[in-house]
Amino acid sequence: MGFDFDTVIDRSGGDSYKWNKYAGRDILPLWVADMDFAAPPAVIEALHRRVDHGVFGYGGPWPSLVDAVLEHLEREYGWAIEPAWIVWLPGLVTGLNVACRAVDGPVFTATPIYPPFLSSPRLSGRELATVPLAQAGAHWGWDFAATEAALAESRAKLWLLCHPHNPVGRAWSDEELARIAALAEAHDLVVCSDEIHCDLMLEGRHRPFATISPQAAARSITLMAPSKTFNVPGLGCAFAVIPDAGLRRSFRRAMDGIVPHINILGLVACEAALRHGGEWRAAMIDYLRGNRERVMRAVAEMPGLGMAPVEATYLAWIETTGIAHPARFFEQAGVGLPDGSDFGPGDAYARFVRLNFGCPRTILDRALERMAQALGDL
Repeated sequence: MGFDFDTVIDRSGGDSYKWNKYAGRDILPLWVADMDFAAPPAVIEALHRRVDHGVFGYGGPWPSLVDAVLEHLEREYGWAIEPAWIVWLPGLVTGLNVACRAVDGPVFTATPIYPPFLSSPRLSGRELATVPLAQAGAHWGWDFAATEAALAESRAKLWLLCHPHNPVGRAWSDEELARIAALAEAHDLVVCSDEIHCDLMLEGRHRPFATISPQAAARSITLMAPSKTFNVPGLGCAFAVIPDAGLRRSFRRAMDGIVPHINILGLVACEAALRHGGEWRAAMIDYLRGNRERVMRAVAEMPGLGMAPVEATYLAWIETTGIAHPARFFEQAGVGLPDGSDFGPGDAYARFVRLNFGCPRTILDRALERMAQALGDL
């Protein structure tokens, strides 16, 4: 079956957080991480059937939905889980905040990082320790010596891991995950692994952190959702996989009274996506690979720009030189990109911008042309 990712769907003037930021201005929004593609046909059809039912009372997950999650994790990652390990959530950011409340003690993460990793500890009254990822040329990786020192000094009890990583686009290797698991064991940390982009691998195959070893599984909270892969973030559905019963109880207690019921349409979309969205996902990933190559070629030709290869996600982390405020600079050129300063402490990443290439190529090409023109004029 052929799928159309080239047609531009007009999202202006409606409910789009992404497009409404620049309402009335000629600025192409490539900032917030949702895609400009319609959801898979199977998801749209399932939502129509549920809407036609007409009753929208309180709801919860049903057996075939749980089975769809179990089958997806087994099929895609060889990960056999128990139904009782699943905790349903209205969103992945909720999961980050609940994890910070469930684990008593300081929190650790590595930067640059998706901004809720920085805000969730603060909102939960937790101290946060960070270390920068190591940058060697165009490659991003871990400085494990600095990481171990930070863990020892901070006495952290929770490691917020982003895997695959937003914004640098790394899919951590088995060796890197094993090092993280060993450090977590040595310092007695829980690892909350945000794996929301796990079904968006552009290279290789995703390995869930919890599958590294039984010891890693016992101290893991894995956060997943269909929202990024199948472009349904507005439907509010995610889940945590927590193998350890005690940790799962703590997580549920931290949810009590503050986490609402899951959107029933989000649950419907989740089952339809996991059961029937495979062909659409494969075609979409091929399209994203083509978009990634466009971005990498264009960035290589633009003076003062550089980026690492993107192994997963639809996000490019672009470094600039010679531009005082790059996000503002490109916004003035008609391209809306997030400010790198939001992804780490102080101005450590002020020279970076993140570009979302999950859009039709006509939009992407226009944005890249505007960026090149602005740099040429500069």
